[in-house]
Amino acid sequence: MLTVKDPPTDFQLPPHNEAALEGLREAKNVDSTIALAASGSAIATGTITPAGWLLFGLAYKPLVRVEKIARLENLTTVLLEEFKDKGIQVFPVLQIEDKNPIDLFIRFPRKTHLFISIRSKGDREIVYNEAREVLQVKKKKKSGLGTWEPCPLVELGDYKSWLDKNRALFGMSSREAQKTPTAKVLVLWPPTKAVEDHKEHLYTEVGNMKILALKRKGTAFVIEKEEVIEFVTAWLAKYE
Repeated sequence: MLTVKDPPTDFQLPPHNEAALEGLREAKNVDSTIALAASGSAIATGTITPAGWLLFGLAYKPLVRVEKIARLENLTTVLLEEFKDKGIQVFPVLQIEDKNPIDLFIRFPRKTHLFISIRSKGDREIVYNEAREVLQVKKKKKSGLGTWEPCPLVELGDYKSWLDKNRALFGMSSREAQKTPTAKVLVLWPPTKAVEDHKEHLYTEVGNMKILALKRKGTAFVIEKEEVIEFVTAWLAKYE
């Protein structure tokens, strides 16, 4: 276990847990109202936005915002229900300059960290091209594969680098930010799935789970929405 100094007594973390969940709900309600009452142009131009830090909702493209925030609300809720007594800290939508936001940054302080990217490509299957180290998308009713851009695996690697540079936001020492065991996780939201016939060496075991562990700027685990709680449970058990 890492030995780190406590942050100053007046230190305040970014919005997380219940405060963040309330923010997600408010942002979802505002955007849902706009979507029903007007065209997407009101959202795109930012003429109606949530108050205060809820502007994080604008980090996502207008057409995907309502669905995205609903997914974040869903996962944040179940994570808090399952792991609050374990000291979990869930930070949704951390904005990264010139990049897609970090969907969820999860801390179990002085135990482990997790970065979670929630992604969907609709009713399609995802394939890992090992030679090129890229994710590809099987186009429904069409031959051939399309490359997934921007690559979620690269984004996850960038998020870890961002944390190392911005650790002060969370009251972390350099050692804690860099040495704490960290999982980078791509969560495929239904109906998107990974194909089931990847080569055997691309899988690893975490607890009782057999999971795709793909290499690109480090290793990222690829799971489906229904596996999130099982994965976090198994990962956390390694470091308790």
